[in-house]
Amino acid sequence: MTGRVFTIGYEEATPARLIAALKAQGIATLVDVRALANSRKPGFAKRALSAALAEAGIAYQHVPALGTPAEGRAAVRAGRPAEMRRIFGAKLAGTEGQAALAALSAQARAEPVCLLCLEADPAQCHRTLVAEAVGLPITHLAPAAS
Repeated sequence: MTGRVFTIGYEEATPARLIAALKAQGIATLVDVRALANSRKPGFAKRALSAALAEAGIAYQHVPALGTPAEGRAAVRAGRPAEMRRIFGAKLAGTEGQAALAALSAQARAEPVCLLCLEADPAQCHRTLVAEAVGLPITHLAPAAS
């Protein structure tokens, strides 16, 4: 049992630096909490990222139920983070969000997991809200220095 949930943002990372940070903490599974696991940043779209993680011995799991809905992402882009938190909170409170949180909580108690999203600053990212909802201590990771 780990009793802790980790988070990491890939905004300022390369895939190699992200994987190095995960390996340094013994992360077993990277849980992608983006609604859409796409990225314009090379190496961070679902297929490429999951392949790189597999090669490093880290499992990949995409949980779109824990991603920010389109209207929440639009609120953030418009500079309305409180609105995003309200929208995302409503999504988490729903049946699908609660089921995904329960599964994540059980997984985080059984193995070291790390939540992934874009933003480098966890205070500006919904992954912190997900981590808080799990109810375990949180460790925010930064990609390893190159």
